[in-house]
Amino acid sequence: MRAEIMTTIAELPPGFVDKVLSAQSTFRSVMDAMARPGSVQRIVPGAGTPDRMMRGAAAIALTLFDHDTPIWLDARMAERPDVVKWLKFHTGAPVVQDSSIASFALISDGGALPPLERFALGTSEYPDRSTTLILQVDSLDAGRSFELRGPGIDGVAMLNASVKPFDLFERLHVNEALFPRGIDVVLVADDALVAIPRTTRIVSKGS
Repeated sequence: MRAEIMTTIAELPPGFVDKVLSAQSTFRSVMDAMARPGSVQRIVPGAGTPDRMMRGAAAIALTLFDHDTPIWLDARMAERPDVVKWLKFHTGAPVVQDSSIASFALISDGGALPPLERFALGTSEYPDRSTTLILQVDSLDAGRSFELRGPGIDGVAMLNASVKPFDLFERLHVNEALFPRGIDVVLVADDALVAIPRTTRIVSKGS
């Protein structure tokens, strides 16, 4: 049995080759994205990726997930045993079935994104105790045009993106009523990422 377990672990895609440098670089990219909503940041891939997980999402997972951060996987990711094993082995993060207690949610099929109220929205005392959505999308440089306003943006920022669900940004309008509670979103397209913090207001400018 032990040999079988070791063989399974050995077959998993690797984590970061250089854990410290890769984690620091990825963390910096995520922080830059959060500080400048709508700006496209790049992650230098330094790890293997399990099936159905993009390189950027894998790097974020290796950087931000740990044994104190419960994570929720959408059905498309959860059905892949290698994804669950990879996350548990490399991050130690517990995979939970209840999205309302998750610190992070990994979404590979945006078209099946649950209603946002099913995730943790934080509390008035602890607004940071909310779920951050890591949503894999088709493109962050082509698609519909969106106008972004809010903290970290000098006037207006424009984002062109191909995102599912099609009405994601309309759904995120709920953040206005919830603030300081709310949902933060990180969009990932391969090794590119864009952050949409709860303070960002978004208007579709057409296709």
